[in-house]
Amino acid sequence: MAGKDDILTRSAIDDALAKLPDWRYRLGGLVTVYKCPTSAAALELIAAVGRIAEQQNHHPDLDWRYNRVFIRYTSHDSGSEVTQRDIRAATSASEAAAEAGAVAEPEATP
Repeated sequence: MAGKDDILTRSAIDDALAKLPDWRYRLGGLVTVYKCPTSAAALELIAAVGRIAEQQNHHPDLDWRYNRVFIRYTSHDSGSEVTQRDIRAATSASEAAAEAGAVAEPEATP
């Protein structure tokens, strides 16, 4: 579990995002949208992100719209701020999305 001391500064978040082109910082969290080839592929990506969440014991907010998967990471136990766990999880989710043939559309995040 993270604590208040694990919260990343905005500068640290920006540095991490330089290596995570699929992601944006919005409203206190790391967010992205992945467009999958099909609705079934979107569900497979959700399942892959779910497996990652269980392995890392860090669970995102997910939203599914036909062939798009919206993902948001924050560390709820750190006051819903961004921590290094969010960076690791976003990196793993990006890898799973690439394997699923999904295309990032981070500009489509609310």
